[in-house]
Amino acid sequence: ALWRIARTEGVWRPMRGLNITATGAGPAHALYFACYEKLKKTLSDVIHAGGNSHVANGAAGCVATLLHDAAMNPAEVVKQRMQMYNSPYQRVMDCVRAVWRNEGAGAFYRSYTTQLTMNIPFQAIHFMTYEFLQEQLNPHRQYNPGSHVVSGACAGAVAAAATTPLDVCKTLLNTQESLALSSNISGHITGMANAFRTVYQVGGVTAYFRGVQARVIFQMPSTAIAWSVYEFFKYILTKRQEERRAGK
Repeated sequence: ALWRIARTEGVWRPMRGLNITATGAGPAHALYFACYEKLKKTLSDVIHAGGNSHVANGAAGCVATLLHDAAMNPAEVVKQRMQMYNSPYQRVMDCVRAVWRNEGAGAFYRSYTTQLTMNIPFQAIHFMTYEFLQEQLNPHRQYNPGSHVVSGACAGAVAAAATTPLDVCKTLLNTQESLALSSNISGHITGMANAFRTVYQVGGVTAYFRGVQARVIFQMPSTAIAWSVYEFFKYILTKRQEERRAGK
């Protein structure tokens, strides 16, 4: 699919819409990791005082996802519509205006509950896998770039593979792809249950796992980079705080 898009519409087609994603990613991820760290420590103290709790890690990741997705869902809708095959949109604002005019403001959050339905289990698996691998590869929890890269990549791969069916349905809700619409009696796909039925009507069980390789390949470097950058700045800021305390 990627080769077909690049060959017929140019190599930059898959990159369209990334500017709006990048604009929202900074503040969204700041909320995401700040919320995760705070809740992880609070819940770990309640569930397993003085130790690490995988339940706390998963729960903290789920709550952090609520804030992150509230900020990122509109950008995700625009990005996917600009990147889909034969997209009629040339610029971000063209897409925003068209969606607003034709479908209303609610279209930007039509897939929000579905996004959460996918991302909450994704992040629960993601955080729990990362923290588990850190316990194995980096038991003293020191700053170790190699272990952060490996743990982040593996955590992203496991979570991505496990939640691919949900991602397929979320993408269908966002794009309202024409082939799927033609097989839908109502002519419009709304909600998770409707999306699941439509995917099955179009391609059967295997359709739920289309794109799993691309999703895993995308998530591995993405989560590896995210965790590496996060752990780096966490190390730098923690070190500075310790130096300030020592200087007093």
